[in-house]
Amino acid sequence: MSREGARGSYAERQTNVVVGESRWPMAGAVVAAIVLTLLLPDDLRLAPGWVLPLVEGLLLVALIAGDPGRISRRSTALRAASIALVGVLACSAVWSTIRLVDDLIHGGKETGSAASLLQAGGTVWACTILAFSLLYFELDSGGAAARAHRMPVTPQLAFPQQLSPELNAAHWRPRYVDYLYLGLTNATAFSPTDVMPLAAWAKIAMGIQSLVSLLILGLVVARAVNVFA
Repeated sequence: MSREGARGSYAERQTNVVVGESRWPMAGAVVAAIVLTLLLPDDLRLAPGWVLPLVEGLLLVALIAGDPGRISRRSTALRAASIALVGVLACSAVWSTIRLVDDLIHGGKETGSAASLLQAGGTVWACTILAFSLLYFELDSGGAAARAHRMPVTPQLAFPQQLSPELNAAHWRPRYVDYLYLGLTNATAFSPTDVMPLAAWAKIAMGIQSLVSLLILGLVVARAVNVFA
């Protein structure tokens, strides 16, 4: 059987099979991102310390109240809330990266101490991984609720299970941990590893994350070595 035929059969076997993912891994990632935001120095935050955590917390509570337990309810309001939450997290992470790079170039208060610099840089880097993992989770194939009802014939982010029919993953769906792994590997390798971006938005998002991660790790490590020297 050709690869195209195998993928077609794979998608057909999943039709009408509802496999909702637990809400809690995604919620845990958002809580972790909120905690990391609170740990950031004031000048690296997009807004005053309490604003973003409050907004993110309210959006998360709305999502849990609207679709508790497993993510399977398709709703325009819930979809809008999910995208808004991911958008706030992503904008916050990118802004923190920009501010960190500016401090590294022009000399900020975090750059004088290697310990403070590594702590701030590590926090920003972790924020970007969580933000982009949630971005992939929310945008891939229409979001978790849409994936619970039906996987598309051609995926937007192609996981090994979707490209290898011999794995016999007839009802397999990517879970949040798969997107977290994608975010981590893309942030460390600066390129795709086992997950291939097929849609234009996925290529753009992964490219932006790679550049952001390269800036953080490259500049922070170089500056920390200079401070130690």
